[in-house]
Amino acid sequence: MSTVHENDITEAQLAYGTRVVAVEPGGVEAIPDGERHGRPLQLLWTWSSPNMEFATVAVGILSVLAFGLTFWEAVSAIVLGTALGSVSLGVLSTWGPRDGLAQMVLSRTAFGFRGNILPAGLNALTAGIGWFAVNSISGALALSALTSLPSALCLVLVVAAQLVVAFFGHNLVHAFERYAFPVLAVIFVVAAVIVLSQADPSMPAFTQNEPPTVGGFLITAGAAFGYSAGWNPYSSDYTRYLPASTPKLPVAVYSAVGVFVSCCLLEIAGAAIVTAGQTEVSPASFTALLPTVIGKATLLAVCLGAVAANVLNVYSGAMSFMALGFRVPLARARAIVALGFGLIGLLLGFFGLQNAGADYEAFLLVIAYWVAPWLGVVFVDRFLRRGQDFGAIATFPRHVNLAGPIAMGAALLVSVLLFCNQVKYVGPVPSAFPEVGDLTALVGFVLAAVLYAVLYRPLNRRALGLASSGRA
Repeated sequence: MSTVHENDITEAQLAYGTRVVAVEPGGVEAIPDGERHGRPLQLLWTWSSPNMEFATVAVGILSVLAFGLTFWEAVSAIVLGTALGSVSLGVLSTWGPRDGLAQMVLSRTAFGFRGNILPAGLNALTAGIGWFAVNSISGALALSALTSLPSALCLVLVVAAQLVVAFFGHNLVHAFERYAFPVLAVIFVVAAVIVLSQADPSMPAFTQNEPPTVGGFLITAGAAFGYSAGWNPYSSDYTRYLPASTPKLPVAVYSAVGVFVSCCLLEIAGAAIVTAGQTEVSPASFTALLPTVIGKATLLAVCLGAVAANVLNVYSGAMSFMALGFRVPLARARAIVALGFGLIGLLLGFFGLQNAGADYEAFLLVIAYWVAPWLGVVFVDRFLRRGQDFGAIATFPRHVNLAGPIAMGAALLVSVLLFCNQVKYVGPVPSAFPEVGDLTALVGFVLAAVLYAVLYRPLNRRALGLASSGRA
């Protein structure tokens, strides 16, 4: 695998500017000062619009229907899990303007140029295939319910729309999210208010699976965290074009608020749906509680929201693919993700149309399983490298840091083997103590952070020497 010459800036890239209907040139190289544009406010809609879809509502439905929580227990777990994922996204977003680099490129400081294949590869798969399939399913189901067209045909139409927007790149992605935002916000706020007005917060918990209350709470919090934190590996992809002088606080606040408010609103509405008597994980369960006109508008919004989510997944999937070290122009990388990962995601979507609920529950927890230890490593790495040139280290092809992959790999393995609580595998800890629910993400984060802190100096001496000598 050949390495990318990430400091080679072409004349075409310098001509990209603020053009919207233009294919973004270049790759994962640092964005030069002449190309920097935008303002922090744009992050509010960029991180709000993608969450205004049925996949978000489904998290709340599962919290009551599958995890056995009461309405208020579900609200507490949703707020906790979403807050953790939103705050971490806000922090990561502030890393983009300084160095003008994508999130999975900056991840190299903690994992090394080659070792970064672990998180970048996982993100390419979960973004380009996993999330792509999940969001495409929700959009297809909504379009099918709205038009009565076969769900398979609707899936193809939704996927085609997603790929067209994502192909053009950064500027069109931001523009699409901006113009989708007011439409999605108005429709979903109205729909959520109507659903909440019909909810029965005093309804007792579902007991068909008899999940322990604490365990159900922790699993719900983990699922909510998995949904919001699923955006974390993309964070600086959408802030790297901002001027380097952009203040950090508004970048963090607009990013975090965008995810937190949109996720909490729709996930809490999802929990309310079940208390109002709906017991299916499908857009129809949402619209059944709405007047006909608003119900149809909501189905349209669900479809639009799915497209808003997947243009980010395709774009950031391409960025992660490039961060693996392949010498491929970004426009071609997006085409590869669209045609390759998109085709696989489309095939998974066909199977998922028949079993969306159970598959989605497992998928959210799996996202949390790997994102949490990755966060533990990159946050500790950023703290330990205070004063170093992160951009230079991240783009140095011979940068080696075994501490990152070892810490993340060990934490992922141990946390999953011991604490996983899935349908197909239950670890010894939740088997012996069902009340603990699923602590995999929490254990993975703490263990990875501790391991990296211990291994950082002994396994990273060369990088430390390069940083201190200025040769990185």
